[in-house]
Amino acid sequence: MTLIHHGIDLVYVPKIRDIMKKRPEFAQELFSGPEREYCLSKRDPYIHFAGRFAAKEACLKALGTGLSREGIDGALAGIEVTHGKSGGPLLSLSGWAEKIGRRKKIAHTAVSISHSGEYAVASVILTGIYSEDGAGSKL
Repeated sequence: MTLIHHGIDLVYVPKIRDIMKKRPEFAQELFSGPEREYCLSKRDPYIHFAGRFAAKEACLKALGTGLSREGIDGALAGIEVTHGKSGGPLLSLSGWAEKIGRRKKIAHTAVSISHSGEYAVASVILTGIYSEDGAGSKL
């Protein structure tokens, strides 16, 4: 049986902008080198940082966790938004996030990011396998 895990998050771009201006190290703590490079190549990098932050938070929600276990930088740093050949966003999990994904038998990820005005939103769908022998996650 296939299980679907979903998470969604909405981020107020001015909040990300304010945090990043007050704490420049925020970007290095939460975003990979390629993520920072991509966002900083854009006319308004903050809306792209906000979109990636929303995707990371949505992924944690889909994994069934929050920021409380590993702390904000530990949990979010293990989730990277990359790009496929078509240019669309892809998720890559490492560290703690990958460990949770393995426990839940996550086989596929899907992410969608959108921006409008002062908001960025992301939706993440993770699919996992549940077997009758108890392997995988069960809702």
